[in-house]
Amino acid sequence: MFDLETNPDNATRAHCVGILLAAGRGRRYAGAAAGQDKLLAPLPGGTPVVMAAVASLRTAASRIVAITRADNERIAALLAQAGCDVVTADPDADGMGDSLAAAVRHVMQTADHAVGACLVALGDMPWIRSDTCLRVAAAARQHPIVAPVWHGRRGHPVAFQRAIWPALAALTGDVGARAVVARHGATELEVDDAGVCADVDTPEDLTAGRRGEPG
Repeated sequence: MFDLETNPDNATRAHCVGILLAAGRGRRYAGAAAGQDKLLAPLPGGTPVVMAAVASLRTAASRIVAITRADNERIAALLAQAGCDVVTADPDADGMGDSLAAAVRHVMQTADHAVGACLVALGDMPWIRSDTCLRVAAAARQHPIVAPVWHGRRGHPVAFQRAIWPALAALTGDVGARAVVARHGATELEVDDAGVCADVDTPEDLTAGRRGEPG
């Protein structure tokens, strides 16, 4: 059995908590797919999009806090069954900034003192490789903010050291953490992983992602 000293991956996981943002409404996908939820769309083999995102994030995180909408009980139940701590977004939440802030506040209240960073991923990005999550999380041991870059495009997941959490907890609106990243700067980590820029916005994106192309 490996311990933290002999297995760097275990040390990285102990240092990091995952945050999965899964509170979006996915209106474009629903409009093109008769009201279907893109997070539940099956990948080859039947795994739902959101579960593939969880699997990659779990590789690099000791636990995962997932934030969902109050009216999306199916997603909340699926994430809870997968072992995530499920946080429900305020019904008056105004976008990704509000969702991220709510998740970070929960992490600040519950994270063990050994946790030094959070790794923020999106529930509609199922093709990020596990090794990419590990590399980003590991780099957060030395850098306040770390983001993967593929062919010059910055993507997800993004890691934030604990000192940055209060700024994330104060976010509002629909711009996510852009203002925080702009203020503090991000260390860019070059990766050979198109999945860091590939999300599911429309049914066509599922086909593009299977070909290894960003949606």
